[in-house]
Amino acid sequence: MPETAGFILGEFRRTIDDRYRISIPTELAEPLGAQGKQCILTKERPGSLSLWSAGEWQQKIDASVQLIEAKMRAGRLDGRVEHVQQMGRLLSTRHTQVELQGRGRVLIPEAFRDFLGVDAGGELLIVGAAVCIEIWQPQAWIRYLEEHMPEFRQLFDDLAN
Repeated sequence: MPETAGFILGEFRRTIDDRYRISIPTELAEPLGAQGKQCILTKERPGSLSLWSAGEWQQKIDASVQLIEAKMRAGRLDGRVEHVQQMGRLLSTRHTQVELQGRGRVLIPEAFRDFLGVDAGGELLIVGAAVCIEIWQPQAWIRYLEEHMPEFRQLFDDLAN
């Protein structure tokens, strides 16, 4: 998302349709789609997915993978092969490319629906997470808020100062 677009913020209720599509609200879809229709859907935590601009997400992941590869070539990860394998497994299944279609609709692939824990006709929450959009199963969202909302003021102050 362009820096001039600012944070992506807001919370909206949506229903996943019988073809497993969700409609992203216009105010969230516009900044995300400013770089094109291709997006990356990622598994974040059980009950939550993130939707990123494909270009932005790819730049971040490529930089990190290149750093890990350089550490491997330099022998700095020789004793951590199991960690590299774990990272590879999770990276292999963590994300997929999706398209932001007409009316801001996004198809949620099967493995991602399972991770999200919502069936066709089920409710979801679409949340702006400043740099991406998050898709939450409602009970997981409530648990997240209960755990992290008390930390908000300190987090905000730390980031703002």
